[in-house]
Amino acid sequence: MKFYISATGIKRLAVPSVAAGGGGVWRGMKWKSSPQAAGKRRLSHRTIRLLVGLLLPFLFVRTAFLVLESATLCSSPIGCLTWRFFGGSDAALLREELTRALVEATVSDDGGGIGTNFEPVSFKDLIAKMERAVKTAQWHESTYWHLAAHGVPKSLHCLSLEMAEEYAVNAAARSRLPLPQYVYRLTDPSFHHVVLLTDNILAASVAISSTFKASSNPEKLVFHVVTDKKTYTSMNAWFAVNSIGSAVVEVKGLHQYDWSHEINVAVKEMLEIHHQIWNHNYRSLKKEDLEYGNENYQKLDVLSPSSISLLNHLRIYLPELFPDLNKVVFLDDDIVVQHDISSLWDLDLNQKVVGAVVDSWCGPDCCPGRNYKDYFNFTNPIIPSNLEKDRCGWLYGVNIFDLQRWRKTNITAVYHQWLKLSLNSGFELWHPGALPPALLAFESHMHAIDPSWHLAGLGYRYARVDKYVVEAAAVVHFSGPAKPWLEIGSSEVRDLWTRHVNSSNEHIRKCGIKS
Repeated sequence: MKFYISATGIKRLAVPSVAAGGGGVWRGMKWKSSPQAAGKRRLSHRTIRLLVGLLLPFLFVRTAFLVLESATLCSSPIGCLTWRFFGGSDAALLREELTRALVEATVSDDGGGIGTNFEPVSFKDLIAKMERAVKTAQWHESTYWHLAAHGVPKSLHCLSLEMAEEYAVNAAARSRLPLPQYVYRLTDPSFHHVVLLTDNILAASVAISSTFKASSNPEKLVFHVVTDKKTYTSMNAWFAVNSIGSAVVEVKGLHQYDWSHEINVAVKEMLEIHHQIWNHNYRSLKKEDLEYGNENYQKLDVLSPSSISLLNHLRIYLPELFPDLNKVVFLDDDIVVQHDISSLWDLDLNQKVVGAVVDSWCGPDCCPGRNYKDYFNFTNPIIPSNLEKDRCGWLYGVNIFDLQRWRKTNITAVYHQWLKLSLNSGFELWHPGALPPALLAFESHMHAIDPSWHLAGLGYRYARVDKYVVEAAAVVHFSGPAKPWLEIGSSEVRDLWTRHVNSSNEHIRKCGIKS
C-alpha cells in the first residue's frame, strides 16, 4: 500500500493486485459523491488554499521528525511495522513524497505561491531549520530548568517566616543554644564537632537529624550551625523547639562574631572578587556554549546563587570561625548521612589539613566530581603547569579539617593571592564557585579518604547510580541543581532525603512540605 502525499490532499490510493477469493482483482479505488452532496460540501478554492497553508507546516514538521527518528523507530518491531504500513521501511520513498508535497505547497495551480509569505525551500533546508529549532528549544528548556532549580520554593520561605513568628511569640524559641549546662561541650575536643554553614532551615534539620540517627554515639555529637543575620532568629527557633535527642546544637549568626578589622576587610574583598568572577562569566554566556549535550554544559552552574553566597565561601575561614576547635567535620546542607561517621574524627590525615574524597566508586578513570580541566582555563599561563588537566578535583561537602594544622600554614593567604591573580587577569582563570581557588590553595595539603564516605552528584538532572553504591555510601550528597527539597529531581534519590523530614511538625504541615 502506498500513499501519494500532495499539497491538495491524498490524490490517489493505489493497492497492489491481490488475489481475491474468487480470483477477482482490485485495480483501484475512486471516490465519487452525488452532485447534491458535493454542493453542500463544496469549499471555495481560496478557502482550501488557506487551509492547506495552515496545515502543511504541521505536516512537514511532524513527518520530518519521523524521518530523523526513523532509525530509532525501526529498532523495534512495532516501529518498523509502522514504516511498512506507510510505504515500506525505505525512508527514501517518504523523502521523495515529502519533497513532492513541498514543491506543490510552494507553487499553486496557476504558478503562483500559496501566499506572499511562502518561499520555496528545499527539504534539506527544512531539516536544517528544524534541527536549529530543536537545539534552541533544548537550550531554553535547560536554562529554565536551572533557573527553577536555583529559586527558593514557597514552602521554604513559608517555613522561615513561620519560625520567625515563633521566635517572636514563644519564649522557648528565643532560648540561647545550647543550654547553659551544655556550653562546655562547644570547645571540648573529646566530642565530635560537626559544622554546617547554611541559611536553609529545612536542609539543616535533615542533615543534623540524619547524622544523629546514623550515629552509634549520638551523645558525643556537637553541631555548630553558622547562618546569616536574616535567618538567625528562624534557625534558632527551629532547633530551640525541635531538640535533636542527646546531641548539642549551637546556632550562631555572622553578626555575632567579633572579628578583627583585618579579617572583616579580607572577607569583604573575597566576596567582592567572587561576585566579579560570577558577573564576568554570567555576561559571557553564549547560547552555543550551552546547547544540550555540549561539553561546556556545566557553565550553566553560573546560574547558581551559591557562586556568590557568603556562607558558601566562608569555609576558607573555618579556623577563624572556630578558634577554640582543633578538628571538625564539615558537611554541606544538601546531604543525608546514612551510616555512622564518628570514625572520621579518628582518621589519620598523614600530616595534611583536609581529608576529602578524590577517587570514585565508578573506577580508576572516573572522577566523583570533575576534572581540573572543567574548573580551570589551562590556556592562561598563570595556571600552574604542574596541574594535570585530567586530574580529579577533590570534593567539598564531607570533609575532615585539622584546624590546628591549618593555622600553621598559609592556606588562607594563598587563597587570597589566587583571588587577586584572578582579578588582575580579567577573571579568566576558573569558573565561578568556592572549589576552584580552594583546589589551588590546598594543593599538597589534601589527604584522600575512602570513596565510600561521600557519594556526590545526586542533584544532577539524570543521576544514574547503582542502588548498592548508594546504600553503601556513608553520606549521599545532592550536589547539583536538583536539590532534594525541590520537585525536579529523581524521585528515587529524593526519597533518601524526604524520609528524614519531620512530617508531624505543625510548621512543616502548614507550609505544605511533603515527606
